Amino acid sequence: MKNFIFFACLIFCLHIQAQSDDPKQLVVDFFEAFHEQDTVKLQALATESLQLKSVSADSEGETTISTTAYPEFIKNIASIPKQMDFEEKILDYKVEENGLLATVTTPYIFYYNGNKSHCGTNVFNLAKIDGSWKILFLMDSRSREECD
Repeated sequence: MKNFIFFACLIFCLHIQAQSDDPKQLVVDFFEAFHEQDTVKLQALATESLQLKSVSADSEGETTISTTAYPEFIKNIASIPKQMDFEEKILDYKVEENGLLATVTTPYIFYYNGNKSHCGTNVFNLAKIDGSWKILFLMDSRSREECD
Protein backbone atom coordinates (compact mmCIF):
# COMPACT_ATOMS: atom_id res chain seq x y z
CA MET A 1 0.00 0.00 0.00
CA LYS A 2 2.86 2.39 0.84
CA ASN A 3 4.36 1.77 -2.60
CA PHE A 4 1.03 2.56 -4.28
CA ILE A 5 0.70 5.86 -2.40
CA PHE A 6 4.32 6.75 -3.18
CA PHE A 7 3.89 6.07 -6.90
CA ALA A 8 0.54 7.88 -7.02
CA CYS A 9 2.16 10.94 -5.42
CA LEU A 10 5.13 10.69 -7.78
CA ILE A 11 2.88 10.54 -10.85
CA PHE A 12 0.82 13.47 -9.54
CA CYS A 13 3.97 15.54 -8.92
CA LEU A 14 5.33 14.75 -12.38
CA HIS A 15 1.97 15.75 -13.89
CA ILE A 16 2.05 19.09 -12.05
CA GLN A 17 5.66 19.67 -13.18
CA ALA A 18 4.74 18.90 -16.78
CA GLN A 19 1.93 21.45 -16.64
CA SER A 20 4.22 24.19 -15.28
CA ASP A 21 6.57 23.51 -18.20
CA ASP A 22 3.86 24.21 -20.81
CA PRO A 23 3.34 27.81 -21.99
CA LYS A 24 -0.28 27.14 -22.97
CA GLN A 25 -1.04 25.70 -19.54
CA LEU A 26 0.29 28.85 -17.88
CA VAL A 27 -2.19 30.93 -19.90
CA VAL A 28 -5.01 28.48 -19.10
CA ASP A 29 -4.07 28.83 -15.42
CA PHE A 30 -4.06 32.63 -15.79
CA PHE A 31 -7.64 32.66 -17.08
CA GLU A 32 -8.81 30.22 -14.41
CA ALA A 33 -7.35 32.49 -11.73
CA PHE A 34 -8.78 35.55 -13.50
CA HIS A 35 -12.31 34.12 -13.52
CA GLU A 36 -11.98 32.93 -9.91
CA GLN A 37 -10.57 36.35 -8.90
CA ASP A 38 -7.67 34.46 -7.29
CA THR A 39 -5.20 37.29 -6.77
CA VAL A 40 -2.57 35.09 -5.11
CA LYS A 41 -2.45 32.76 -8.10
CA LEU A 42 -2.50 35.68 -10.56
CA GLN A 43 0.51 37.19 -8.78
CA ALA A 44 2.42 33.89 -8.87
CA LEU A 45 2.01 33.53 -12.64
CA ALA A 46 3.79 36.76 -13.57
CA THR A 47 7.07 38.59 -13.18
CA GLU A 48 7.14 41.51 -10.76
CA SER A 49 7.68 44.04 -13.53
CA LEU A 50 4.75 42.93 -15.72
CA GLN A 51 2.71 45.70 -17.31
CA LEU A 52 -0.40 45.30 -19.40
CA LYS A 53 -0.95 47.23 -22.61
CA SER A 54 -4.35 47.60 -24.28
CA VAL A 55 -4.82 48.79 -27.84
CA SER A 56 -8.23 50.09 -28.91
CA ALA A 57 -9.87 52.77 -31.01
CA ASP A 58 -11.56 55.78 -29.41
CA SER A 59 -14.92 57.19 -30.51
CA GLU A 60 -13.21 59.06 -33.37
CA GLY A 61 -11.43 55.95 -34.65
CA GLU A 62 -8.02 56.98 -33.34
CA THR A 63 -5.83 54.25 -31.90
CA THR A 64 -5.26 54.52 -28.18
CA ILE A 65 -2.81 52.57 -26.04
CA SER A 66 -3.26 52.29 -22.31
CA THR A 67 -0.83 50.87 -19.77
CA THR A 68 -1.73 49.23 -16.47
CA ALA A 69 0.75 48.00 -13.88
CA TYR A 70 0.07 44.39 -12.91
CA PRO A 71 -0.60 45.16 -9.21
CA GLU A 72 -3.29 47.62 -10.32
CA PHE A 73 -4.80 45.00 -12.66
CA ILE A 74 -4.92 42.47 -9.81
CA LYS A 75 -6.54 45.06 -7.53
CA ASN A 76 -9.15 45.77 -10.22
CA ILE A 77 -9.93 42.06 -10.61
CA ALA A 78 -10.31 41.64 -6.86
CA SER A 79 -12.71 44.61 -6.69
CA ILE A 80 -15.25 43.12 -9.14
CA PRO A 81 -18.34 42.35 -7.04
CA LYS A 82 -18.96 38.60 -6.71
CA GLN A 83 -22.51 38.97 -8.05
CA MET A 84 -21.18 40.38 -11.34
CA ASP A 85 -20.76 37.72 -14.00
CA PHE A 86 -17.78 38.08 -16.34
CA GLU A 87 -16.14 35.69 -18.75
CA GLU A 88 -13.32 36.07 -21.19
CA LYS A 89 -14.11 33.26 -23.61
CA ILE A 90 -10.91 32.11 -25.28
CA LEU A 91 -11.48 31.03 -28.88
CA ASP A 92 -8.05 29.50 -29.61
CA TYR A 93 -4.45 29.20 -28.37
CA LYS A 94 -1.50 29.73 -30.69
CA VAL A 95 1.79 28.88 -29.01
CA GLU A 96 5.28 29.66 -30.28
CA GLU A 97 8.09 28.48 -28.04
CA ASN A 98 11.81 29.09 -28.51
CA GLY A 99 14.03 28.13 -25.62
CA LEU A 100 13.59 30.63 -22.81
CA LEU A 101 10.86 32.64 -24.56
CA ALA A 102 7.33 31.81 -25.66
CA THR A 103 4.41 33.72 -27.10
CA VAL A 104 0.81 32.62 -26.61
CA THR A 105 -1.84 34.39 -28.67
CA THR A 106 -5.50 34.03 -27.72
CA PRO A 107 -8.40 35.59 -29.63
CA TYR A 108 -11.31 36.17 -27.23
CA ILE A 109 -14.81 37.51 -26.67
CA PHE A 110 -15.49 39.20 -23.32
CA TYR A 111 -18.93 38.87 -21.72
CA TYR A 112 -20.15 40.96 -18.80
CA ASN A 113 -23.38 39.93 -17.07
CA GLY A 114 -24.15 37.65 -19.99
CA ASN A 115 -23.81 40.37 -22.63
CA LYS A 116 -21.02 40.61 -25.19
CA SER A 117 -18.88 43.58 -24.16
CA HIS A 118 -15.95 43.46 -26.57
CA CYS A 119 -13.55 41.16 -28.34
CA GLY A 120 -9.94 41.11 -29.42
CA THR A 121 -6.71 39.22 -29.09
CA ASN A 122 -4.39 38.72 -26.12
CA VAL A 123 -0.65 38.36 -26.65
CA PHE A 124 1.23 36.80 -23.74
CA ASN A 125 5.02 36.99 -23.82
CA LEU A 126 6.49 34.44 -21.43
CA ALA A 127 9.96 33.82 -20.08
CA LYS A 128 11.22 30.60 -18.54
CA ILE A 129 12.62 31.62 -15.16
CA ASP A 130 14.20 28.98 -12.92
CA GLY A 131 12.54 26.27 -14.99
CA SER A 132 8.99 27.68 -14.90
CA TRP A 133 7.11 29.92 -17.30
CA LYS A 134 6.15 33.40 -16.09
CA ILE A 135 4.23 36.15 -17.86
CA LEU A 136 6.72 38.81 -18.87
CA PHE A 137 4.43 41.06 -20.95
CA LEU A 138 0.72 41.06 -21.74
CA MET A 139 -0.96 43.06 -24.49
CA ASP A 140 -4.52 42.94 -25.76
CA SER A 141 -6.63 44.54 -28.44
CA ARG A 142 -10.22 45.58 -27.77
CA SER A 143 -13.00 46.21 -30.21
CA ARG A 144 -16.78 46.47 -29.91
CA GLU A 145 -17.53 46.38 -33.64
CA GLU A 146 -15.48 43.43 -34.91
CA CYS A 147 -16.90 40.69 -32.69
CA ASP A 148 -18.75 38.57 -35.24
